[in-house]
Parts: sequence; C-alpha cells; structure tokens
Amino acid sequence: MKVLAIDIGGSNVKVLATGEENKRKIPSGEDMTPEKMIKAVLKQTADWDYEAISIAYPGAILGGEIVKEPHNLGEGWVGFDFEKAFGKPVRLLNDAAMQALGSYNDGTMLFLGLGTGLGACLIKEGTIVPLEIAHLPYRKDRTYEEYWGKEGHKRLGDKKWEKHVHAIVAHFRAAFVVSDVVLGGGEVDELDELPEGCRQGSNANAFLGGFRLWK
Repeated sequence: MKVLAIDIGGSNVKVLATGEENKRKIPSGEDMTPEKMIKAVLKQTADWDYEAISIAYPGAILGGEIVKEPHNLGEGWVGFDFEKAFGKPVRLLNDAAMQALGSYNDGTMLFLGLGTGLGACLIKEGTIVPLEIAHLPYRKDRTYEEYWGKEGHKRLGDKKWEKHVHAIVAHFRAAFVVSDVVLGGGEVDELDELPEGCRQGSNANAFLGGFRLWK
C-alpha cells in the first residue's frame, strides 16, 4: 500500500509518500487550521500517488480521534473529518507516538521527544501507549515541558538544561521500567552527551512510523 505520511509541527508540516525520496515542507504556525493544512498538502503532493494517509498530530488522540486542540496551531481540529476532506482512508496518531513507532525494534521502548515541547510514548511488545506527560508538574511550579522544551533550554542555558534532561530521563526510565529509551526531536542535537541507556532517534522516523501504521 502506498501511504502519505503527514507530520504536523508548530513550525512546519512535513510530508512524504511511499517510494518518494525527499520530504516536502509547508510552513505552519498559530493560524494553521485543518482546512488550511489539507489544502496546502493536496497542492504540495499533487504529483504523488498514494492510497491512504497517516497523520502525526501534536496533541492527544483517543480512539483514533483528536480530543484536544493543539497548543501551537489554529483551532478546529477536534471532531474534524479528515477522511471526508482528503477523500481517502486516514489514520491519526500522536506525533511522538508516530516517531516512536518508526524507532521501535522490539521489547519495551520509551520514546521522549525533545522539541518545542515534550512528546512521549511507550511501546510494549508492539502495543503503542501514547503518554501525555509534558504538562505534569516537575519543579518550582513548572512542568516537564517548561524545563525540557526549547523555551526551557533558552531560559536555563546549555549546562543546566542538559542536567535536567539527564534527570528527567532517569525519572522516566525508573517509572516505566525500561532499558531502551529513544530521544528524538530537534533539541537532541544540542546535547553534549546522551543520558545513560538512551539512543538517538531521527525526525525522519515519523514517516517510517506513518508507513508502518498501515501494516
């Protein structure tokens, strides 16, 4: 099956189809609604052939449906009929879960995404368990995301930020009892050293996860 994988981010929407070598980018932002996204995606992929669509969404998904509006995009995502708009079968998954699926090998794996915010997902024996932990309290009335994400990095500086990254990874490794931890997202490249028990993922794995979602 030929699949179009769509990775929705706060800065860009990235797309790649089965058999294509180069992804394409569409600028997004706080005014990006699902209608605008679909219109732009259809225009960018008009010369690609695909039968089904996987969408990596930056927010909570329950039962294959969006249940919460995104923090960094426009409104109108909850309850939106993507299959009707695209005219093709569509599967939705949290963006961290999609990248986690593309990073997974076997056993139990914890995925943590260091980007604008904090994405997380646990995969146990092939079963995907998306986690919404970014906005849980961490310390000093701030959340994990406020220490881990891009703004936290700017506020803390490189050394303090990296110290907190290592501490947070240790917390989650102990809480979820895992030996395999994948760190993804754009901020991973800013680390001088990966925390113990971690391997570095790749944003490109979101596309692989999108393709795997239909297998």
